[in-house]
Amino acid sequence: MVVSIGSSELGNGAVYVIAEIGLNHNGDVDLAMQLIDVAADAGAQAVKFQKRTPEISTPEHMKNTPRETPWGLMTYLEYRYRVEFSREQYVEIGDYATLRGLDWFASPWDEPSVDFLEDLNVSAHKVASASVTDLGLLEALAATGKPVILSTGMSTLDQIDRAVDVLGTDNLVILHATSTYPLPPEEANLRMITTLRHRYPGVPIGYSGHERGLQISIAAVALGAVAVERHITLDRTMWGSDHAASLELQGFTQLVRDIRIVEEALGDGVKRIFPGELAPLAKLRRVPA
Repeated sequence: MVVSIGSSELGNGAVYVIAEIGLNHNGDVDLAMQLIDVAADAGAQAVKFQKRTPEISTPEHMKNTPRETPWGLMTYLEYRYRVEFSREQYVEIGDYATLRGLDWFASPWDEPSVDFLEDLNVSAHKVASASVTDLGLLEALAATGKPVILSTGMSTLDQIDRAVDVLGTDNLVILHATSTYPLPPEEANLRMITTLRHRYPGVPIGYSGHERGLQISIAAVALGAVAVERHITLDRTMWGSDHAASLELQGFTQLVRDIRIVEEALGDGVKRIFPGELAPLAKLRRVPA
């Protein structure tokens, strides 16, 4: 099965690389645009944000929890409002992403955010791992008819099954993920890529990574991931919960380069004698077939 997002066909072509900006813009449009440049310059196909209606999407027990921020001490709910973009700001950054040749979309964390993003005509929707069990949100996403990318971190197979039942499989991409930030190698469990491929035949399977470094994401491609999502940042030491598990421009550029090398090296699985082998064959084989 092939899922089309923008001009890309997931499951029938190059690995689809998603640069997860998330909240690493810290509510700053200029910073968001610099991160879009990082994604485009590195060779990604898409950038992804997060969209919340904070009053709805923030868990009740977290709303009044104090949080130290660059803007002073505030409640968690106040922080969530502080880093949200308005419609006008999203139009600005969405237009810039398009100008840089990138698809752009977001993870809506509540049903009004689905309507918000639909009004902006995003090319797809992304389900954050935290939303796998939010069936009302999933129903709203399914109703859009847009491609949906489902992350599966902190979820059981039964929970993923229920989400897939709601979303359907016709326009679905599933990403294996482990929601530990940063992700230690022993929790990566990359063989889940194969498990998901067998469990949902025909559905393109990819990988959303939160690890430090590049090796695990590259290995995911070798195991057949058709999409790779990684957080990006200008500086891993910046304030915010996701920066430490993000890649800066140099690392992200290297990741995209290595993904392209690996996908080319995978070949088609048909055994043949390649042109480069002919000279060694003539020189070294003593007994002909």
